[in-house]
Amino acid sequence: MTDQNRAVLEPRPPLPPFTRDTAVQKVRLAEDGWNSRDPEKVALAYTPDSRWRNRAEFATGRQEIVAFLTRKWAKELDYRLIKELWAFDGNRIAVRFAYEWHDDSGNWFRSYGRIIF
Repeated sequence: MTDQNRAVLEPRPPLPPFTRDTAVQKVRLAEDGWNSRDPEKVALAYTPDSRWRNRAEFATGRQEIVAFLTRKWAKELDYRLIKELWAFDGNRIAVRFAYEWHDDSGNWFRSYGRIIF
């Protein structure tokens, strides 16, 4: 079995229920994955039937997530994400995030938000 196939089949620790330490670890691992800017790697962190909404764009399933992230990071150069644990309770984690990037003209952008997973 390849590492990629194993990642599809096996849960990725730390697993719920979360303590403060394991919740922080989960958030940090997610941050590191996104900052790799590797769409395949990031998509593996989500279930095969995940549904995403990013502004007016929707993605369903890992294949569409990979396509979305590939487009995103082709446009959003030097993308850098910071995630911070906001709250946790048993099986749920909430994070605050900020990310910045620049376009091919050198204009910089910064976005903020919250996610619960």
